[in-house]
Amino acid sequence: MKTTGEPAKGLLTRRGLMLLGLQFGVIGVLGWRIHNLQIVQNREFRMLAEENRINIRLLPPARGLVQDRNGRLLAGNRQNYRVVMVAEQVSDPEATLDLLGTLIDIPPDRREKVLRDVKARSAFVPVVVAENLSWDEIALISANAPVMPGILPEVGLSRYYPEGYATSHLVGYVGPVSERDLAKIEDPDPLLQIPRFQIGKTGVEQRLETDLRGRAGTQQIEVSAAGRVMRELSRSEGIPGDDVRLTIDQGIQDFAMRRMIGESAAATVIDVRTGDIVAMASSPGFNPNSFVFGISSREWKGLLDDEYRPLSNKTVSGAYPPGSTFKMVVALAALEAGVMRPNETVHCSGFTQLGRRRFHCWKRGGHGSVDLKNSLAHSCDAYYYEMARRVGADNISAMAKKLGLGIAHDLPLPAITEGLMPDRQWKVDNRKEAWTVGDSFNYGIGQGFTLASPLQLSIMAARIATGMKVMPRLVHTVGDNPPEVPEMAPLDINPAHLAAVRGGMYAVSNVPGGTGFRMRIFDDAMQMAGKTGTSQVRIITAAERAAGVTSNAQLPWNRRDHALFVAFAPYDVPRYAIAQIVEHGGGGSTAAAPIARDVLMRALYGEEPPLSAYPPEQRSQIEEQRIEQLAKYQEAVAAAGVADVPA
Repeated sequence: MKTTGEPAKGLLTRRGLMLLGLQFGVIGVLGWRIHNLQIVQNREFRMLAEENRINIRLLPPARGLVQDRNGRLLAGNRQNYRVVMVAEQVSDPEATLDLLGTLIDIPPDRREKVLRDVKARSAFVPVVVAENLSWDEIALISANAPVMPGILPEVGLSRYYPEGYATSHLVGYVGPVSERDLAKIEDPDPLLQIPRFQIGKTGVEQRLETDLRGRAGTQQIEVSAAGRVMRELSRSEGIPGDDVRLTIDQGIQDFAMRRMIGESAAATVIDVRTGDIVAMASSPGFNPNSFVFGISSREWKGLLDDEYRPLSNKTVSGAYPPGSTFKMVVALAALEAGVMRPNETVHCSGFTQLGRRRFHCWKRGGHGSVDLKNSLAHSCDAYYYEMARRVGADNISAMAKKLGLGIAHDLPLPAITEGLMPDRQWKVDNRKEAWTVGDSFNYGIGQGFTLASPLQLSIMAARIATGMKVMPRLVHTVGDNPPEVPEMAPLDINPAHLAAVRGGMYAVSNVPGGTGFRMRIFDDAMQMAGKTGTSQVRIITAAERAAGVTSNAQLPWNRRDHALFVAFAPYDVPRYAIAQIVEHGGGGSTAAAPIARDVLMRALYGEEPPLSAYPPEQRSQIEEQRIEQLAKYQEAVAAAGVADVPA
């Protein structure tokens, strides 16, 4: 018995030791793991826990300002007082809105949207009830806050356009980011994901969006498990957007808009020495402030239905037959090609016969024999039929582009038209027909297929005035960067030919009988050289011409001729060039030239043009006209809803 029991006892002892060792091993592994989790990886897991309860939110930066060349504010930011509702703190949203409605106006459609949003969103998410409130309204709400739990007043920044009407097309406006906006951007800025974040929709606001937007700040907030904000832990403000200074002179811009009041018109003024655009006015304007918080359907429909097209920037997107303002291009093309000389004459009998068709001059009895100077002074069509026939479409097109026509110039504006300066191949490609002599005749007087914008025509005038390749510039500076003034190269045009054309433009405005003589500048130091133009928008039949062409005054507004005028001044030392169009204005000498002269003088004198600069017989009329135009302009600005009406 003793012999058999001893081996068993030893066996149990070995098994116990093995089991004990295994237990110690498991305990050791667990201890190591606990130590690793609590000590070694403590920081990592603490950070993960923090991220589970800390949210980082983006803070929108202040948008950069837009100013004119003198620092006058065109687009800025102002405090936006608004009121929000937090549904979890409101027992009866409808009753609360009824109570709030006794303090501020809440339109029915806005009330319905608030109630929809309250139901659709989490109870702790604020819902905007009203924006853009006055200080008195927000103070009234704050005073009554104790009896309106869940109604909270807030303050932020919103865009504001103090010169809204005059610069509406140029500066543009901002609006909330849409899904369509995001779809256009390949790698959108996280800022654009912020609810109701606003970006530029048109004009400079749109094209310089990246510069103006700035960079987001951050806010760390502690939230509950349900996502409710508990407290703010830290805040880092964003970097404001860059301020943008334009080349525009707001004084000239205001004057141009006032001078065009009551017309569907556009004017562009360029400093020929630098290419700076000092005025780019499209009439009528509109109120861009209406778009910041959402334009009403009624106001939007009114803008769309207006036949004067207030939403269109006619200075860059309007493409018009240039009419007789194009005759300088044809003259220079013919001179450069050597097919005419400045003193060579062409006889005008009132028409030019081409086969069975007559191409008429505007003067029914004709101008007789005219040379280059007189052809421009009296705007003889027959002279340019002949010049166009000699020089051909290809040479005219090449000269037009050399002078800045038929080119979409690089400016920070949307919808810049290229216009159309066709050559022979263009017609084959686009009309499947060969170019004809009749096409050249129409080309010679700026009709037919030819199209140009006021911006392009002002560049043309500036290049003729200086003999340099003037490049338009709209942005003076962005942020603290120094201005970049493009170098201007000489045009590859014989200076004698340019001088001959300038002489003809001088005769237009300063020699009796010139088509623009009545609208001359009476101050010898400020004399301008110009060219009138009238472009047809309808076909005059042979029967109508035989019976007598119907005057513009007898036609419906939208069938009247467009009126144009281009000019530069002073003649001896050019400083500014202008292009003016009055849609369906009738005649260039009667509708466009008077406006262009006044705007050009405003640029030259730097203030309201003195009455002494006008011909003596016009001074009393001009004085009365100014009072009437100012009253109409103030009325139009006020009607558009812009608070700051120019004085």
